[in-house]
Amino acid sequence: MVIPCSVPKTMEKLYKQNIAKATHGTNRLFLFAGDQKIEHLNVDFQGCAPEAEDPEYLFKIASTSRIGVFATQLGLIARYGCRYKEIPYLVKMNAKTNIAALEHDDPISYQLTSIADVVHMRDGHSLNIIGAGMTVYLGSRYEGQMLAQAARLVLDSHAQGLMCVLWMYPRGKAVKQERSEAIIAGAAGVAHALGADFVKVNPPIDEDGESLPGALLQATTAAGNTGVVCSGGSSIDAKAFLTSLHAQLHEGKAAGAAVGRNIYQKSPQQAVAFCEAIASLVYDNADLERSLEKLV
Repeated sequence: MVIPCSVPKTMEKLYKQNIAKATHGTNRLFLFAGDQKIEHLNVDFQGCAPEAEDPEYLFKIASTSRIGVFATQLGLIARYGCRYKEIPYLVKMNAKTNIAALEHDDPISYQLTSIADVVHMRDGHSLNIIGAGMTVYLGSRYEGQMLAQAARLVLDSHAQGLMCVLWMYPRGKAVKQERSEAIIAGAAGVAHALGADFVKVNPPIDEDGESLPGALLQATTAAGNTGVVCSGGSSIDAKAFLTSLHAQLHEGKAAGAAVGRNIYQKSPQQAVAFCEAIASLVYDNADLERSLEKLV
């Protein structure tokens, strides 16, 4: 385990505990993404599992599944966290909606709360908050503001013994191929330069839109000792998802997975089983066949 110099000596024990919780004692992270209430409005929660229309559904899945962290905004944790204190939370510190398209303006996502707010809620209610994270849109004309906020967030998180994950998405009018092998590797390298513990990126694709697990190796190399996890994207067939994840882990040397819609758009039984299948790949280093056996 790498303990960054940005973690004070007095916080090293807490930081190590938080990293150990998130990674289950491995160097890998299974991040359950639940920040889409702001990012995608209500679109992701309708027309799928009827349970998904209730925001508490995400907390129910997180509380009964073998995840590393459940990433969502502090406001949602405030509404449900006291009922689900055992969930390992990672606070998503910024957010924007998808109402304004790129043709209107380049994307920018402002920080909504502070690490002081996070620590106050954590300590005041004995919540299992173990990390923080935020999104940066590289290539946006506002990237300087977001980079400065991200750099500060890493330092502030580490100062409180919290781990920090950065979502790095090249996006804006100047970005022509936001999922090319080279630009994804560049995004991972930026997160590493900011001191992040993990970076969440979109997996690279070729000109035909096909996934390139092996091409992810350039990103995992560029990220140094910052772990790279790929976003899960829209819901796809469970077997296809696990096959892709297995390739990312073994061909691309990814350090885990970040999954949202592919989990909570399923029925309760299917969602928990799918989480266990992902956890078996990420934390148990299981082969693909064993993970597929866990599906229902």
